[in-house]
Amino acid sequence: MTENVLPLPTASKAAAKTAPRVRMTGTERREQLLDIGRSVFAAKGFDGTSVEEIADRAGVSKPVVYEHFGGKEGLYAVVVDREVRRLLERIDASLKGHHPRELLEQAAGALLDYVERDTDGFRILVRDSPVASTSGTFASLISDIATQVEHVLANQFKTLGYDAKLAPLYSQALVGMVALTGQWWLVARKPKRDDVAAHLVNLAWNGLSHLEHKPALRTERR
Repeated sequence: MTENVLPLPTASKAAAKTAPRVRMTGTERREQLLDIGRSVFAAKGFDGTSVEEIADRAGVSKPVVYEHFGGKEGLYAVVVDREVRRLLERIDASLKGHHPRELLEQAAGALLDYVERDTDGFRILVRDSPVASTSGTFASLISDIATQVEHVLANQFKTLGYDAKLAPLYSQALVGMVALTGQWWLVARKPKRDDVAAHLVNLAWNGLSHLEHKPALRTERR
């Protein structure tokens, strides 16, 4: 898939010049490289990012990057893993309500809040991962989030007399709807975050509240 390379902001271009060498502990240097990598990967994508640029920004030699992460792939994998955990923790912490609609509102709000406040992180997550791994892709992220809300739907389905075995399907559909809308809103930025969340919940909740017990297609498939 061809990606558009996002231009670096003016401030980032200035920061791209070789920084003065600063003595840091190993932990501090690792965090610095992660922060720089996050910024560059978000702006240029994996293919457009080089170890040389990251090293220049950090004011170190390329071997220092290799020493900490083994290469660009290793740095990217750690950046993605950190963003996945950050988003999952934010959504998990938001689920404080008792009514399913409240939980849906909180989950949608948490994801859109992440898009708004951690834009670089979300840009990295929605790109196709070049690292040969089943984790760290946008699809796997959606699946992880859906698993967290699956039990909520299962309990609600049991209460209303629906087949609880279908809860995983519906949780994937709901989370996918919110996540893909977040991807669109990343660029559009209109309407406001809370309005987007309200419309998502309106569609999802009013649809869930009028589910057919045994849905069937009205047109025959040829």
